[in-house]
Amino acid sequence: MKTLTVKLAQSEYEIKIGANLLGQAAREISALGFREKCAIITSPGLERLFGASLLSHLKSAGYEAGLIAVPEGEQQKSLEWAGRLYDRLCELRAERQTPVLALGGGVIGDLAGFVAATYLRGVPLVQLPTSLLAMVDSSVGGKVAVDHGRLKNNVGTFYQPRLVLADISTLRTLPRLEMENGLAECIKCAIIQDEGLFTLLESHIEELKRGDESLIEEIVSRCVAIKAAIVEQDERDLGPRNVLNFGHTVGHAIEAVSNFKVPHGRAVAAGMVTAAIISHKMGYLSTADRTRICSLIDLAGLDSRLPAGISRAGILEAMQYDKKKSGRGLRFVLARKIGAVALEDGVSPALVAEALGEQDG
Repeated sequence: MKTLTVKLAQSEYEIKIGANLLGQAAREISALGFREKCAIITSPGLERLFGASLLSHLKSAGYEAGLIAVPEGEQQKSLEWAGRLYDRLCELRAERQTPVLALGGGVIGDLAGFVAATYLRGVPLVQLPTSLLAMVDSSVGGKVAVDHGRLKNNVGTFYQPRLVLADISTLRTLPRLEMENGLAECIKCAIIQDEGLFTLLESHIEELKRGDESLIEEIVSRCVAIKAAIVEQDERDLGPRNVLNFGHTVGHAIEAVSNFKVPHGRAVAAGMVTAAIISHKMGYLSTADRTRICSLIDLAGLDSRLPAGISRAGILEAMQYDKKKSGRGLRFVLARKIGAVALEDGVSPALVAEALGEQDG
């Protein structure tokens, strides 16, 4: 097991990464001082795989525990479902010191985190990510949100967890598509700050896709360390943290235009290729590094072409609503080389359209 500590201005919390950690949840939660009640928020599929046994484990340890299952899908990450969860927490008689345990991927983590942040003006949050994507990205850093209208994560806040337990044993049940979704974020972490990690991914991508747990633990730990260090510098996303959005400007637009039918990993993969092309065309990124980025995305099994039915015009229109759009034009995180990126304001929509044109499926 590997343990990292995120140290913020007014709080700190541990991220524990290893196998079979869900079986230690009662002990870990008790060590934080929560010893009476807890509420698990998960999905029906994960309830069958892990939730029922986690509930039994907590009850055996003396907790008055309840489980709330939310249907699968990004469309459940809504104010409507937040309201339903408030009702269920009331029924469970949740109190200010009743931790919410978010057992699932990014949708569950974001939704449960938003509910924990707002119920009774804030109850403790424990993230129990069960997907590679959630382990390296959404469970770390304190961004919690729901979607509203066609916009992703546009109603939310910053609310740090009290603990993250990343049980990599849960990845054994992860479908191949979901593993590839997570690999997109691992590749992103390497591009923005760690060329050595990028090389490791190039060399061992097949073992990673096959589920080598020692390799997964190493990759997850390195990605989490990158994100944690950036979050420590900029908890509220006012500057340096923007680099974590490499590939996400176009990626979020693709998700929005598709009504969230395109998986996050595929959308971000397309966004990273777009950013690499723009970086190259603006003279920042070498041809060799552009090729390496595109090749690794292909090796990971990620389709970086624009999905069928999604137009360049639609993507450009959706990007006008991006939370990080600059008043002077489109804002992108662009690569200078593998392992180094910088924020660029005022990227020409025509250049973006040209880069997207190279990716038409």
